[in-house]
Amino acid sequence: MTTRGVLYVHSAPRALCPHVEWAVGGVLGVRVQLDWIRQPASPGTWRAEFSWRGEPGTASKLASALRGWQLMRFEVTAEPCATAEGERYSATPDLGIFHAVTGIHGDILIPEDRLRAALARSVQGETDLEAEIAKLLGKPWDDELEPFRYAGEGAPVRWLHQVV
Repeated sequence: MTTRGVLYVHSAPRALCPHVEWAVGGVLGVRVQLDWIRQPASPGTWRAEFSWRGEPGTASKLASALRGWQLMRFEVTAEPCATAEGERYSATPDLGIFHAVTGIHGDILIPEDRLRAALARSVQGETDLEAEIAKLLGKPWDDELEPFRYAGEGAPVRWLHQVV
């Protein structure tokens, strides 16, 4: 069973670009050479994106391979398939990494235990319920990444396939 997804490197310093290709290639099992273009939302950084096909769990492996570099912003998505839900990972230098399970239409699916915990923290006065739900939906990450997404409209996308 395979799934497919997209890796968006929204911004990375030039010196990091070959390391990103090496890490992604290690996960996919093929040599990767991305088409890097300048990122106008953050002068001095570069962006790339490509689509991939692989086994379920590939998105989490890609996110894990890239998460240690604090100077880059990225997102990894995976479509749902017969054996796995979809996934979305978002990472920024300030916020770290966000993970969500996604449904067939791309909606974020929040497990009931996470909703109950958010409600409990709100009832105890530890936090605001609206803010907690916003975090569960990844809003802080979306807010930070939106200028980088917009700056990347029209960028080329290349399909890569994982060797299985």
